[in-house]
Amino acid sequence: MLKGWIKRFLVTDEIFVFKTAQLLKLADQHRPTYLTNAPYPHALIDGFLPDFVAERLVAVFPKPDDPVWLDWRERDIIHQPLKQGIGQAERLESVHPFLHNVIFAFNSYPMIDFLEKLTGIDGLIPDPHLSGGGLHQILSGGSLAIHADFNYLERLKLYRRINLLLFLNKDWQEAYAGHLEMWDGSMRQCVKKVLPVFNRCVIFNTGPTSYHGHPRPLDSPDNVTRKSLAFYYYTRESASGDDETHSTLWQTLPGNA
Repeated sequence: MLKGWIKRFLVTDEIFVFKTAQLLKLADQHRPTYLTNAPYPHALIDGFLPDFVAERLVAVFPKPDDPVWLDWRERDIIHQPLKQGIGQAERLESVHPFLHNVIFAFNSYPMIDFLEKLTGIDGLIPDPHLSGGGLHQILSGGSLAIHADFNYLERLKLYRRINLLLFLNKDWQEAYAGHLEMWDGSMRQCVKKVLPVFNRCVIFNTGPTSYHGHPRPLDSPDNVTRKSLAFYYYTRESASGDDETHSTLWQTLPGNA
């Protein structure tokens, strides 16, 4: 009986929970500049997780050859070549329990309280299905074209409002590239580049012109990948000016048309 129970459920004594008071203090620190940051509202927060938590995430993050990953060749190889993803909740059943634990924490009420205070957007709702989110890993030579994300989650009938990315790349070097690029609404210039270093969190409003990605191919050693966790948060109402539902809006870099 016990063996059958163990087969159905993974057991771990590793537990992490966010502390609401600590997160709200962090929101107070970054809220004054969140709405005024260019090219669209965002915050960049280093050391977002306790070091031991981030270290543990790296230790249990699936290797590139782990069968749990979706084959990048079965994805959109035009806009996101060499990008692996584990977004469906059912596939996540195969990853380490600590990853589950941290994913649940990012969808928990302390995180929602923090995001609402930081962004000023009330009524945020997490996506338990992790549609398009979850674990991401880009192999050497891979890239992600500049884009604005889909704005409507049909399964839950909700509008997408916030993206949260947590980078998990230890000893990442500038020469590896992989910067998260934030472009202006006219796609004329990159306004900000964010190096995807270890335990760096980027939070930003999503909209029809919140263009972002990392279009420059990774120049990392073959055994060094660009790892991240991605979470998306929604509301029942759309943002002003973003009522018409759309899929991902892929962009072409200036001069490449």
